[in-house]
Amino acid sequence: MSAAPPQIFAPERRAAIVRRAAALQRAADAPRYLAEDIAEDTLERLGFLRHQPGTALVLGDLSGAVAGALAAAGAQVTIPDLEMSLDQPWSAAGFDLIVAALALDTVNDLPGALVHARQALAPGGLLLVTLLGAGSLPALRAIMLAADGDRPSPRLHPQVDVRAGAQLLQRASLADPVADSRSLVVRFSSFSRLVGDLRAQGLSSALVQAGPPLTRVAYRRALAAFADRAGPVGKVTERFELLTLSGWRR
Repeated sequence: MSAAPPQIFAPERRAAIVRRAAALQRAADAPRYLAEDIAEDTLERLGFLRHQPGTALVLGDLSGAVAGALAAAGAQVTIPDLEMSLDQPWSAAGFDLIVAALALDTVNDLPGALVHARQALAPGGLLLVTLLGAGSLPALRAIMLAADGDRPSPRLHPQVDVRAGAQLLQRASLADPVADSRSLVVRFSSFSRLVGDLRAQGLSSALVQAGPPLTRVAYRRALAAFADRAGPVGKVTERFELLTLSGWRR
């Protein structure tokens, strides 16, 4: 009998994060650059692979950008409940394409979730999973370390690199597994805007053992660290490493 996976993320916290982000995405000026990048990348990959899905399951698409792009390309898109448990076998199946847009970053059993995704594909179906990969958010990491001072707290999620991603695909028995990463660089004029963009795109901390809220003193240190990094230009450059895992069900 295999051991249960470690509980790194709190499902109830993740659900609250998703609900809040979905509400924030209703605003006309909500940040959607991550979802829009994933939508564009998805269409490019489908074109390169000459895969024209008739049916698609889209997970984690808080803004609707990915689902909208696939529907415009002719796919019949299914969007499950945003709070659907991805650690358990999925009820829906038989899809030509499954796209998980930052939906599997906070599952406690990522290998198991990939197996469930493979089982939900039709034979010849394609899985595309995008995660916030290793090396993401270096500016925020440095700012939070400065804010916490001598007693750093867990603030950011564990991140998967390309090598580990490829191994995960092999463990899930997906055919022709490919793991690759691309960078998306965004400049922020304030610390609050950086944090707000992450919150609105569902990237707040869902850790079981998350760090405590910043005190007023720690928050002032964070603002000072942001200002130091911004320098005379007044903006901090942040980097998102988007790791995409792809594989087929044969």
